[in-house]
Parts: sequence; C-alpha cells; structure tokens
Amino acid sequence: MKKAVCLLSGGLDSTTTLAVARSEGWDVHALTFQYGQKAALEIVAARAVCATLQICHHKIIELDLRQIGGSALTAEMEIPQQRPNPAVVPVTYVPARNTILLAMAVAYAETIGSSDVFIGVNALDFSGYPDCRPEFLEAFERVANLGTRAGSEGRPFTLHAPLLNLRKSEIIRRGIAFGVDYSQTVSCYRPDERGTACGVCESCRIRRHGFAEAGIEDPIRYA
Repeated sequence: MKKAVCLLSGGLDSTTTLAVARSEGWDVHALTFQYGQKAALEIVAARAVCATLQICHHKIIELDLRQIGGSALTAEMEIPQQRPNPAVVPVTYVPARNTILLAMAVAYAETIGSSDVFIGVNALDFSGYPDCRPEFLEAFERVANLGTRAGSEGRPFTLHAPLLNLRKSEIIRRGIAFGVDYSQTVSCYRPDERGTACGVCESCRIRRHGFAEAGIEDPIRYA
C-alpha cells in the first residue's frame, strides 16, 4: 500500500476526505493541528474519527497561530452569526492557514516516503476562503516540488482534493457511502463544552443546508 498524508481537522469535509483516501487503498497517515482554534473539540473529533475509520497512523501537532491572530477563530474577535458578504473574505479566515498546514503535511510526507497529500478543501459550498481555490492548490503543488529534496530528486508530490468540485450534499452522500459517522464530526466555529453546535455561524449554515439538500438528518446536536 502506498502511503498518503491526509489533513484531518475533525470536520465534515476532512473526515470525508480521509474516508475517500482509505477507500482508494492508501495507507493513510492522518495529520491534525491544534493551532489555537477556538473549537478545540475538533481535536477530540479527529481522534474519534481515526478510531472509527481504523486509521492506525494519526499525528497531532501543536502550532500556535494565536501568536499571529488576525482571525475570529484564533483571536479575540467575535464570530459572526449573520451571513458573510460573498465579495469579502470573512473574518473567520485564518491567515495563510492552508499554506502553513500543507507545508507541514508535505514535510511529514517527505519524512515517511510519501508523495501524496490529501486535503478536504471545497470550492463550491465554502465561505470564500482564498486558500480553498483550485488555483491555490495548483500553485502550492508547484512550490512543493520546487522546494523539497523529493521534488528535486524526481519524486514529485501530488495534492489530492477529492471534494473540490462537490456540493456539500454530494460530500455527505459520499461519506455515508464510505461509512462515515458524522455524529463524531465538529463543524461549528463556536460549539459549547458539550459539543453542541451554535447552528447560526456560517459553517453551521453550510452544514445544515447540505444535510437538508441530501435529505439526510444531521446527527449532531444544535443549540
């Protein structure tokens, strides 16, 4: 089995991506970051997901992006409840997060002899983050192959984004087909200490709409 690194936040998209990678026969090494996000329950969710999907390799790395701030997810800023302006990058955008996390994933992949990295970004049902666009992924893949020993020695990296062009409802249906237990996932930007989702932040709105469109009951609790 070929090894692959999969970024796993514990959310709906990254969990589905993990299940897709496993279904394709990859020896998946999940990589989760505790980067100072307010929804620290994501880490608990990521552990539960790996246990359920029988992922033997799961690394959790602490990376304190609160030192940089600039986001409602990592700084003392209010997480908005209203729908964001689609023409403006929302305050829940974490500066360069996917650039940073993908760089770490490529570094990890290089050390374990893997040339493949999975990421659960989506360019349709998303909140307007610039680092979820296909142009970003294409550019980062070029950077990874220019700036690593593996790339310079003819062992190029490939970024896999199997959910990139799917609607949230399609992602959910695909996950259900692969046995994903969505009750274990955390999507909310501000869940309470028991894991109850707020139901009104942008991430909750997108998730709820996806389940409704798929005709499937969302198994998590909402306030």
